Amino acid sequence: MGPMTTPEHDPQGPAYGQRSDDVTAPVPTTPQQGTATQPVPASAHQGPTTTTATRRPRERRRYGDIAVASVLAALLASGGTFAAVELAGDSPATQSSSSGDTAAAETADGAARGTTVSLTGEQDWASVAEAVTPSTVSIAVAGAAGEGSGSGVVWDTEGHIVTNAHVVAGAQEVQVTLPGGRSYPAEVIGSDPSSDLATLQLGTVPDDLQPIALGDDGALGVGDPVMAVGNPLGLSGTVTTGIVSALDRPVTTQGASGDPADPGAAVVTNAIQTSAAINPGNSGGALVNAAGELVGINSSIASLPTGGAGQSGSIGIGFAIPSGKVQLIVEQLIDTGTATHAFLGVGLDNAQAEVDGATLTGAAVTQVEPGSPAEGAGMRSGDLIVGIDDDPVTSATALVGQVRERGTGDQVRVSYIRDGEQAEVTVTLAARPDEQR
Repeated sequence: MGPMTTPEHDPQGPAYGQRSDDVTAPVPTTPQQGTATQPVPASAHQGPTTTTATRRPRERRRYGDIAVASVLAALLASGGTFAAVELAGDSPATQSSSSGDTAAAETADGAARGTTVSLTGEQDWASVAEAVTPSTVSIAVAGAAGEGSGSGVVWDTEGHIVTNAHVVAGAQEVQVTLPGGRSYPAEVIGSDPSSDLATLQLGTVPDDLQPIALGDDGALGVGDPVMAVGNPLGLSGTVTTGIVSALDRPVTTQGASGDPADPGAAVVTNAIQTSAAINPGNSGGALVNAAGELVGINSSIASLPTGGAGQSGSIGIGFAIPSGKVQLIVEQLIDTGTATHAFLGVGLDNAQAEVDGATLTGAAVTQVEPGSPAEGAGMRSGDLIVGIDDDPVTSATALVGQVRERGTGDQVRVSYIRDGEQAEVTVTLAARPDEQR
């Protein structure tokens, strides 16, 4: 079979509603042979069947390959919240780590919180699990379309719980269960489908809540050990280990609106790829480093097509939202219930250009929105963007993921090719016009 098909563009407007930060015009994704992504469904209880934070500079270069394309449909199905993607061809498809029986339709200063584990010599995963498990929770939801479950992390001592937006999309009742079995009703106080993050507030706040320690995803390197903690298939407190397989992996999933008739806008994540086993129900759970610090929120997996309506499990390719992006969005959700997103102001397409005998792929600017940060920086239609700060940009989706990882007001260095010459410009990202407060 050839390369898998990519999501179709909306002939009436920007693909999946992606704007210029988010970039204004349709943003086609280039499929990667043999790989597709979808949000990890929340796990079904099937029994034993088995304020804007400042972005910190990265400490080492990350690598963003060709975008991994997927289409995510979020729903509340009988047995679980499930966000799944099926793409044509032999390629695996991605699905969210919440589970279902059927597939229908940064603290401001970056300081670590909670308990961390110092490790020397051989990895002591038992100590990491002991430290992190008390900071992870199981989430049960009920809505008009059915019941489901997912995972979450304790954010602070005030009773805020962080999870994926697709886990709680359409939920009318939410119940959070802490390790040890204590269960509390919770309210969704903020949800941001475009980043697939949501914040809950416990109705009763126990005195012994243990917030998870916040780590720096910018210090991660490919090959670093990590652990995923969550509630796969209703098996709470499950831990799995692996490594960081890739960084800055552009992953596109279909957003969760909570309405089965509305697939929602696309979610583009500059994701951490991991080999740690992530399965339906892991959505919203923790990805931690070897010190027990949160470096990502597990959100999607790549899976092989099942040929039916069921969901697939881990094939060793999972994705997490980096902790810096989590902090950026969650603190806004806690403060105001909504989040703003960075805006560059360009329409994009995939393209190539030749420089010094080498062919470079990148994000071609097809239009520049009047009054946008891109226009203010002198960018033009026809420019080919090939880098942002110290990170390569190899596709339109890769640029969208890079911009969405940053906050409004952040200054970024954009590297581009114009008339066969490479240049660089500094751009100050703004809030999307429809989100300005």
